[in-house]
Amino acid sequence: MNEERKPPAGMTRRCAAVISVPLLIAATVADTFAQASPATQTDGQAIEQGKFYCNTKALTPTEREQHRQLTDKLIAMRQAIEETEIGYEFQFSPSTVDLAELAHWVTAESKCCPFFDFHIDLERTGSLLCLRLTGANGIKPFIREEFRLTAK
Repeated sequence: MNEERKPPAGMTRRCAAVISVPLLIAATVADTFAQASPATQTDGQAIEQGKFYCNTKALTPTEREQHRQLTDKLIAMRQAIEETEIGYEFQFSPSTVDLAELAHWVTAESKCCPFFDFHIDLERTGSLLCLRLTGANGIKPFIREEFRLTAK
């Protein structure tokens, strides 16, 4: 009964692990979407704006406070904002916001707002750090509201 499981013929353990990781990620994302669903958030846990819902219980109180502080820093330190066809790009100097901070922010934000698509770019030989937020049709008004942008 304690015999070792073998991967299917032609598949190495490494290949099986590579296949398992995307499945685990997909299950986690599906669970996050279920948690953020308005049907499961009837006790004030969700913030609704149109068809986008933020799961405010996705982070612990400590994580939420750290995320709020980092959000405030990103808003204060952005050097430029570019409107794109499907969202916004926020530009930072790597001397004021580093890549690790931006990645940490994206990780936390994706837990409470899984409907965003996040894109991080390091451009101009490392002298420009960009965060693009995009998503489904209608995401731009939500981004403007949440990230304190003036409406166009």
